[in-house]
Amino acid sequence: MELYKELEKVSDKEQFTKFISSLANDLKLKPDEWENSDIESFLQGVKSWVEDMEGYYENNNLPIPNDINWNFIATIFYVGKLYE
Repeated sequence: MELYKELEKVSDKEQFTKFISSLANDLKLKPDEWENSDIESFLQGVKSWVEDMEGYYENNNLPIPNDINWNFIATIFYVGKLYE
């Protein structure tokens, strides 16, 4: 399944963890399709998208989320450094 189709289905913890597994598998199987295939460029890509995310939502006629728990998202990235 295409990643963007899986992304559209993510609405709970189980679907989120499945999506992360699919993302890792996609990198392993199709690294040439990844603009950011190393951790440094991946994190920079995430940062850049977040800085410009309002444009993504506006360009796709989607409501801009206003209830984002930024601390929770930061925690997810932080524990990726530590957790096995």
